[in-house]
Amino acid sequence: MKYNLFKKIVHLIFMRPIEFLVDYLAFMNNSRKQRDARFGYAIKKIKLCLRDKTLSTSYDRHYIYHTAWAARLVSRIKPLLHVDISSSLYFSSIVSAFVPIEFYDYRPVRLGLSGLNDFHADLSSLPFSNESIHSLSCMHVIEHIGLGRYGDPIDSIGDLKAAAEITRVLAIGGSLIIVVPVGRPNIVFNAHRIYSYSQVIAMFKGLELVEFSLVPDDPYDGGLIENADINIVSSQNYGCGLFHFNKNKK
Repeated sequence: MKYNLFKKIVHLIFMRPIEFLVDYLAFMNNSRKQRDARFGYAIKKIKLCLRDKTLSTSYDRHYIYHTAWAARLVSRIKPLLHVDISSSLYFSSIVSAFVPIEFYDYRPVRLGLSGLNDFHADLSSLPFSNESIHSLSCMHVIEHIGLGRYGDPIDSIGDLKAAAEITRVLAIGGSLIIVVPVGRPNIVFNAHRIYSYSQVIAMFKGLELVEFSLVPDDPYDGGLIENADINIVSSQNYGCGLFHFNKNKK
């Protein structure tokens, strides 16, 4: 494994620049032969993209699968309005094509898309009344709260406060989509926390779990495992836990 990694590094450092030069000269020669004068060519305009010549397209498994899972879930729920707190902008921008979205973030963003309104919010004190949000998501966010990574105040239990706020504002009968890293419990300061399955359930006590799905560490174990066996979680280092909760009547 280490030897393969070493070979990849050597190839990137030494061979890829040579491949780039060969491709550049071939392109310039081809351009002259075809008399393609549409663009001017200048050395200062060259940009070396040396990491993209791969046999397959790479992607972040967490962010591809969890946003796809959540979008499908929202499309099934069909809320009149969906509120998202600080999840991937790709999720909110795409879902806003078929469901109106209110997007809230500690660091406000201005997108200017129809069906999408954006606002500032602090997860430790959300600007909503009790039990007022019927469709809510907060994905790959809670694990960061209180670690200072995004300019938020240092707070070792900031994630617990955020979970309590989310539970507070979720309406009776409402739907909540939560995504966090799962596996062996750990904290990687100041990046993120990794939770056990039971820790996530405890953070949202009082809510009913409708579905638990998982993006496992190893792609050979599957891409998105829907309705996953919770016993798999303890063997993960940095799995992606996908939780769908409801708040039932008291």
